[in-house]
Amino acid sequence: MIRLAFRAPADHAEIVLAALIELAPTGVEEVDGDGFTEFALYGAPGELPSFPEGQADVGGVVVQVSGREVPDDWAERWKRFHRPVLIGGRIYVRPPWEEPAVRPGVIEIVIDPGQAFGTGTHPTTALCLELLLDLKERGSFTDLGCGSGVLAIAAAKLGFEPLTAVDAERQAIGATRANANANGVPLDRIERGDLRNSPAPKADAVAANLMRPLLLRVAELWEGEPPATLIVSGLLDHEADEVAAAFAPLTERKRLSSLGWSALLLA
Repeated sequence: MIRLAFRAPADHAEIVLAALIELAPTGVEEVDGDGFTEFALYGAPGELPSFPEGQADVGGVVVQVSGREVPDDWAERWKRFHRPVLIGGRIYVRPPWEEPAVRPGVIEIVIDPGQAFGTGTHPTTALCLELLLDLKERGSFTDLGCGSGVLAIAAAKLGFEPLTAVDAERQAIGATRANANANGVPLDRIERGDLRNSPAPKADAVAANLMRPLLLRVAELWEGEPPATLIVSGLLDHEADEVAAAFAPLTERKRLSSLGWSALLLA
């Protein structure tokens, strides 16, 4: 196992993180230092993006790249990287090795980070879950860029139906199906979709946890009536206004921000 690290100036860390998530959406480790932030990707030789040692350009920012073999205690360190999170006091997302939720009325979602795309603790996903809790009306739901299936599974447990999960990555489709089965959730459609070239599937409520360029493309390709409610995430704070405007006539009803990331509820 190799740890590929990218050390960026702290004031440009958000830009570098956004670029790395595009390259390796399975998850990024973040370590803050004095004036810098280091992001690390883990994988077997040949599985990681190809970067030379030394300086490199990532998202227009010059970073310092280094690689090293992971020590023998990687398995335990990897588990410590994936921690449970409680969203809005109502949704508890945890990996399988963490203890179950003990609070009454809390919806529990168990996600295996070994499948793909982490456990849903990244701010982009956590903010989506928090906005999902704000939706009062139930109906059909589509998760665009489903990753490990966290949002679709949460929507199912909140009473939305029918449910559709879409992703371009084959690994994500398998992970979503496995996690849905593990949580006892029947998702009606789990399918690969090319959101860059085809209109997104329709639903009463849609969640799109994608990066800015793809969100703008989804808005451009949208056909017919928009959903009653749309949650968009995967945005750096300064990108939110542009993406909100792209989905007109929907208007912004709520905005959440965490660690430089924003998510919007449009209706």
